[in-house]
Amino acid sequence: MDSYDEVISFLGEWGPYQRSVFLSISVIIIPSGYLALSMVFLADTPPHRCQLSNSSAAETFLGNLSLPLPTEEVGGQQVYSRCSRYRAGQDLGSNGSTLVTERCLDGWVYSTDRYVSTIITQWDLVCDQKWKGPFTTSVFFLGVLFGSAISGQLSDRYGRKVVLFGAIALRTIASLLQLASQSWEMFCVLYFFVGMGEISSYIAAFVLGIEILSNSERVAFSTLGICMFYAFGYILLPILAYYIRDWKMLLLTLTMPEFLYIPLWWCIPESPRWLLTQGRKEEAEAILKYAARKNGVSHVGPIFSTIHGDMDSSKHSQSYLDLIATSNIRNVTIILLWMWLICTIGYYGLSLNTPNLHGDPYINCLISAASETLVYVMVWRLMRISPRRIATAGPLLFSGTMLLLIHWVPSTLQFVITTLVMVGKSGATAAFTIIYIYSLELYPTVVRNMGVGVCSMTSRIGTIISPYFAYMVEHSGILAFIVMGSLMVMAGLVSLLLPETHNKPLPETILQMQPMYCQVHARVGSPTHSDRRD
Repeated sequence: MDSYDEVISFLGEWGPYQRSVFLSISVIIIPSGYLALSMVFLADTPPHRCQLSNSSAAETFLGNLSLPLPTEEVGGQQVYSRCSRYRAGQDLGSNGSTLVTERCLDGWVYSTDRYVSTIITQWDLVCDQKWKGPFTTSVFFLGVLFGSAISGQLSDRYGRKVVLFGAIALRTIASLLQLASQSWEMFCVLYFFVGMGEISSYIAAFVLGIEILSNSERVAFSTLGICMFYAFGYILLPILAYYIRDWKMLLLTLTMPEFLYIPLWWCIPESPRWLLTQGRKEEAEAILKYAARKNGVSHVGPIFSTIHGDMDSSKHSQSYLDLIATSNIRNVTIILLWMWLICTIGYYGLSLNTPNLHGDPYINCLISAASETLVYVMVWRLMRISPRRIATAGPLLFSGTMLLLIHWVPSTLQFVITTLVMVGKSGATAAFTIIYIYSLELYPTVVRNMGVGVCSMTSRIGTIISPYFAYMVEHSGILAFIVMGSLMVMAGLVSLLLPETHNKPLPETILQMQPMYCQVHARVGSPTHSDRRD
């Protein structure tokens, strides 16, 4: 019996076919880098105050006021009250402490120094409605949660390629419809579908590339390919947002490049591994023969004549129950669910916190995004030489430690706090990257997309609440960082229990999965184990 990787070794490791697949799938990931995090700018809240009852529609934020306004302290400075004004009919020349205030009954006036408009100014999501800002991002991640729940099973049943391009179409149509939103509620409903399409395309692309490329190319694809192009999308976000200050024009600019992906339907093949699990051996062979011609390799005869029948014998319908079918895959699944949850809280909680950091939000976001490219190069080098367990635990422990150190930094040293947050976020980025690769290597082909989908689905509980970690930083920054730091340290320690997959072939069936690390060492020295081995 030959493994799948051994059978397709005649293709070589880095020919024109592999380079074409590598680049085509990686480019598709660019929008994922800015879709979720676009709310950093689309839903940012500019300085605002009450509009006065006798003011005209052209009233400016810092213009001459026909009536005085109450003030409040924000960041150590006295500013106009954001949510109250003096009630009309009072002697406004008297002591301000005796005057009665009221809510902003005539709306608000917003500063246009940074934004022409955001969804906050569009629908007045301030004061009593302030909760709707972070909730908008949570709605996106609710869509991600739902997409994670269904995309894995759809992809394992109907194919990686179909789900990939179907999800791209869904997120594109929903984003364009958002531009015509007549209410915040309509915007959120459409944003739900954007989130569903975003995660479905991301997971399908990740799995498709991992299954098409050979073992030596997977780490490069996962880091220098998928993740690096994700970072390119993230870098584009603050640059475009800096020059486009109107939320509708910014969203349109971010959406239009999606149409450039249509020709890639004819460039990206279906996964031959998946076709084999469905018993479609002729289609898998046709793809690989095309790859051989493109690489200039001549291959005569059937390709899969020596491969074991287990792969196509698994063409029966898989279900989520297969993820707990044995004690080994059950333990792996439980630990991965926990780790994905914590990684998403750390990554998105710190990324969405960019506007709350000291300094210009565009510069902070650009630094945060640009630092990811360096992290991905380091992860690529790390994954080539380091065991997966160590490569996963290290960044988690490092990131958690950096966040916990903030507790001992005086609040006056904002530059030091910002630096620790940025460094901690880099560790979270590395961990989030590695956990994707690690999970894909741990799960067998028959349930790989489903397993990663379940992990992603569970982790979206973390992304749903991550906007509120950023919201918590506004009011109690130390508490938010202590919670995130502690969770990441715990996740790093738990990751050491997982099986090792470094330099091992991808499992095709559940029984081929690597055993848990603790089980391997528990058996070392066991008489029965030694007898079986002999």
